[in-house]
Amino acid sequence: MLYEGVLRKMQTEFENPIAYYLVFPDDFIHMNLLLDRSLSIRFLKYECLGCGADLPIFRQGYCKNCFFEQPQAGEWIMHPERSKAHLGEEDRDLAYEQKVQLQPHIVYLANSSSVKVGVTRKSQVPTRWIDQGAHEAIEIVETPNRYLAGVTEVALKEHVGDKTHWRNMLTNQLKDEDLFAWRERLRPFIPEEAADYYIADTQETEIHFPVLQYPTKVKSLNLSKTPEFKGILKGIKGQYLIFEDDTVFNIRGNVGYYVALELS
Repeated sequence: MLYEGVLRKMQTEFENPIAYYLVFPDDFIHMNLLLDRSLSIRFLKYECLGCGADLPIFRQGYCKNCFFEQPQAGEWIMHPERSKAHLGEEDRDLAYEQKVQLQPHIVYLANSSSVKVGVTRKSQVPTRWIDQGAHEAIEIVETPNRYLAGVTEVALKEHVGDKTHWRNMLTNQLKDEDLFAWRERLRPFIPEEAADYYIADTQETEIHFPVLQYPTKVKSLNLSKTPEFKGILKGIKGQYLIFEDDTVFNIRGNVGYYVALELS
């Protein structure tokens, strides 16, 4: 069976284990059903998520021009503390920025390989944790806008990490942590302007991924260097496909790549 289309991050459903779907304009693949099957990936061209042009992808699925012009790639995406919509100040498109920034945001702790702090829109819980490959997560603060969540994250990452160690995550080098204890330990460092938004009574979320075999030594597939690959799919974690030969393919890292997928 052959599928063609531009890659976008896999959609997920919170089940045990997580259900993954690769969605194309006219079809979709329930990826969990492909475990233990042969899957080939062939890079055909680029398709910028902004302008649709066949131009090299610069970052986040966009060509270089779109990355510096599209409101969806504004600096505040990666740096929430630089959000300005609450001040009525435009970065690239104020209407879009108000729509995204002026809604409830969550500051959370997630454990994918070690404890890290992060920010996401409330509507993206637990999707954000799934995409990071976290096996447990907990909310700390719920703010009314992205800016307050961002400054809280900046303050807390002085005392806890803010990066996912993706190789450890993929090889399943996990250490269970007491996230409730971490939350209480970090509470005094929440900025005064966000202190009233602290959440004291949320529950920990546990996440299970559809993985039959974890890699022992991760080999990352880069379609720009290796435009064609074939392997037996053994697992899905975060936004990564895990193959029998220890190759891993980051779907999210290859958005904007137009590919052919063949199942056998």
